[in-house]
Amino acid sequence: MIGTLRNSFPVKREAEKIAEAKGGEGPSSSLSPLFWKEKNILQSVLASSPTGQVPLRVVFMGTSDFAVPALMALTERHQVICVYTQPPRPAGRGARERHSPVYAIAAAAGLAVHTPKTLRNPLVWQEWSRLGADIGVVVAYGLMLPESVLAAPRLGCVNVHASLLPRWRGAAPIHRAVMAGDRTSGVTIMQMDADLDTGPILLADEVPLSDGTTTGGLHDTLAHQGADLLLQALDGLAAGTLVPRSQPAEGVTYAKKITDSEGRIDWTLPAETLAALVRGLSPWPGAFCNHGETRLKVLMAAEVAEADGLPGAAPGTVRDDRLTVTCGVGALRLTQVQRPGKAVLPAGLFLRGYPLERGTVLA
Repeated sequence: MIGTLRNSFPVKREAEKIAEAKGGEGPSSSLSPLFWKEKNILQSVLASSPTGQVPLRVVFMGTSDFAVPALMALTERHQVICVYTQPPRPAGRGARERHSPVYAIAAAAGLAVHTPKTLRNPLVWQEWSRLGADIGVVVAYGLMLPESVLAAPRLGCVNVHASLLPRWRGAAPIHRAVMAGDRTSGVTIMQMDADLDTGPILLADEVPLSDGTTTGGLHDTLAHQGADLLLQALDGLAAGTLVPRSQPAEGVTYAKKITDSEGRIDWTLPAETLAALVRGLSPWPGAFCNHGETRLKVLMAAEVAEADGLPGAAPGTVRDDRLTVTCGVGALRLTQVQRPGKAVLPAGLFLRGYPLERGTVLA
């Protein structure tokens, strides 16, 4: 088994810095020592588990930072002949167009990068047929693949999906798992078909969740775990030893896209439910409440079964000087809070600059 990849997200942040320095036009061919340090770590991990397999010709399709570890792993083990990612989008101050994290890494590695707005174009199909790919790998790409594209590579296309399918098919499986209070999550490598996340399962691996699991932390864990599992799946497909299995008909759930409005905290709900909401929306887009006209983003919170002070207080009432708030059942202690335009702060520091007296009601 390939060793677990760790800490590759500094590479993504480095690539973003490079892209930003170049006005959003992607990185230069000269990366900082941080990139090469991370790359060397990856090389040593992969070298520790030789497979003897002939490298596959891979077309990689991905956009977000979740896809970065998988792309880096593939470049060390296989021949990535080109990369598809979504077009640049306005982001940050000034709404300058920024390329995706995958674009930054791919361009830095000297890979050919394509950024079509859609794959439902005959020119794209023709391009795919000329690539001579053995396999297509799709990780957090964000565009649907037509059947003509799915069928073009010799071994078809596989997807790294951040859930244990068939639970949480769809766009936001990590958020939904944490928000629902799931006790396990994981990653699935599946053979893609024309429908949404319904293809046969090649490999799957689970990870336990705790009361402290956030979407941000689980995202990083599954990104690395998915890169490991992807390489194992490609080895098995290339050797003809991996047999796909159909997804079970029972246990299907859908992870619809997250909207900002879902982050509003309804203090009439149980504290357990709200704690899961906060963790599931941390760090993005963030759960929030209002103090008057000021929106307070809550990044971390914990359920408090027995809270001191103000018995019988209405939901949303601050009960003590530790930022414990009454809920429909129990109470929620806010531990990381952010005001608009300010840094995220622990509750104690936050209250020094923005006092919330006992009895204050949050909406």
